[in-house]
Amino acid sequence: MTFSPVWSAQTFKGFLESPGSILSVCEAGFALGRVIVDEAELLTLAVEPEAQRRGFGRFCLGTFEVEAKRRGAHRAFLEVAEANAAARSLYRRHGWAEDRVRRDYYRSEDGTTIDAIMMSKTLLSV
Repeated sequence: MTFSPVWSAQTFKGFLESPGSILSVCEAGFALGRVIVDEAELLTLAVEPEAQRRGFGRFCLGTFEVEAKRRGAHRAFLEVAEANAAARSLYRRHGWAEDRVRRDYYRSEDGTTIDAIMMSKTLLSV
C-alpha cells in the first residue's frame, strides 16, 4: 500500500525552524521530533529502504531520545501505522509501549484508511 506524501518541503522546514525541534541524522536516515515543556513527540523516523535493518533506525531513535531527555522531556509519544510491523518492533525493543489505537488515522493514495498505534515511553533522567 502506498501513502501519499503528507508533508511538503515547507512543512519540514517549518518543523526544523520551530523552537524545540530535534533532528537526529545518520548516513542513511533521520528522526525528526520536538520537545514542548516536558514532553517529546517523535514526528517521523525514516531510513532509506536499502539500508533498513542495519541499525540506522535504532541509532536515530536513540539519539532522538537522548536529546529529548537532555532538553527536559520526561515522556515521549508517537503514532505509527498499525501495518508497520518493523517500526512497531523497533519501538517496542526500545521500550516504547503501545497505548491505544487511533482509528482511520492514515489515508492511502487509493483512499483506504489505516489505524495508527499510539505509543509512549517514559524517559529517565540523564
